[in-house]
Amino acid sequence: MRRSIVLACMLALAGCSRHEGPVDRAIVFKPCASCHQIGPSARGGFAPQLNGLFGRRAGTTADFAYSDAMKASGIVWDERTLSAFLRDPDKTVPGTKMRFWGIHDDRDLAALLAYLRSFQGAH
Repeated sequence: MRRSIVLACMLALAGCSRHEGPVDRAIVFKPCASCHQIGPSARGGFAPQLNGLFGRRAGTTADFAYSDAMKASGIVWDERTLSAFLRDPDKTVPGTKMRFWGIHDDRDLAALLAYLRSFQGAH
């Protein structure tokens, strides 16, 4: 079951990598939402919640069981570290639980980072 969910996430994201016109930030997050929650009622479950992500040390929310690799990574999430991780999670944190092919479209990545930043103050 978990593999099918991860595969669905990857296929959904792969299908939305080319756009005409402005990129809708919420639409870019939609594939992520099958695993991650964000917003006032967000909590960890299948994946960690993403509120207040910028400035947070990787692997530290109490409501998700992170991989040892993520907990030991020493990463503090910012534009640079998130961009690298979202482009290639396995290269950035070898041993991460996140099975994801990565975002390779610069506009999609920028839109996703802006969307995540919009929840910086959410709890």
